[in-house]
Amino acid sequence: MKRLIRWILNAFPRSVLQRAASWGVPLLGLFYIGRGRECPVCGARRRRFLPYGYVVSREDALCPNCLALERHRLLWLWLQRQSDLFDERPRLLHIAPEVSLMKRLRRLYRSTDRYTTADLCSPLADMHFDVQQIPLPDESFDAVICNHLLEHVDDDRLAMRELYRIMRPGGWGVVLTPVDRERAATFEDPTVTDPAERTRLFGQYDHKRIYGRDYADRLREAGFEVEQTDYAASLGSDERQLYAVGCEPLYIIRKNAAAEQYPDGGER
Repeated sequence: MKRLIRWILNAFPRSVLQRAASWGVPLLGLFYIGRGRECPVCGARRRRFLPYGYVVSREDALCPNCLALERHRLLWLWLQRQSDLFDERPRLLHIAPEVSLMKRLRRLYRSTDRYTTADLCSPLADMHFDVQQIPLPDESFDAVICNHLLEHVDDDRLAMRELYRIMRPGGWGVVLTPVDRERAATFEDPTVTDPAERTRLFGQYDHKRIYGRDYADRLREAGFEVEQTDYAASLGSDERQLYAVGCEPLYIIRKNAAAEQYPDGGER
């Protein structure tokens, strides 16, 4: 099963995978019928979750019902328990929308007026644009979710400044990315274009960098206040096992309510 899923992930473009996953993955999930795991995003119960990974397959990773991964399940628990998303319905921009989260958020908002999805090429998104040049007005969203995208873009600092620009003062967001805690500084080399060499250096063929412990500082350079939290550690061991959540830190960004200037000091 692990080899099959890894081959599928590397053999087909993301746009094809996104369309096929909604029926293909649940079929694979029939091999995992049981009640040892529960997905907090969709409520599905399975003996365990499916393996997943482009290079190295992780066990107990993919919910066969809604396609949530470990990080999605952890983030959903944080959104439910620690954010104002469910009570206030802030105007939300969801960039590179994960299918599992997008389906639940659409039902939560019941309207696209306050929930907008965006991606460069995904057929499932409402808008299509490059996060390095967001065609939206300043301060147009209360909250932003943008996960596992910045490692793919050419100029991540420009993308971070764009996220800051479109967020209203007092707004918040979640911007997750793979971070190598053993590295003090982010490693990137724009001259590396060969997919195989990118996989060797950066862990995936379409990654442009490996973030180090300076990731939060890069977000701060864009103007954000940043909270790095090990939210999985706050859960009991029974919940961590039941939900099979990831252990990567959550990076919560906030724009100061008194912000009146861009981080470089320029006037709006």
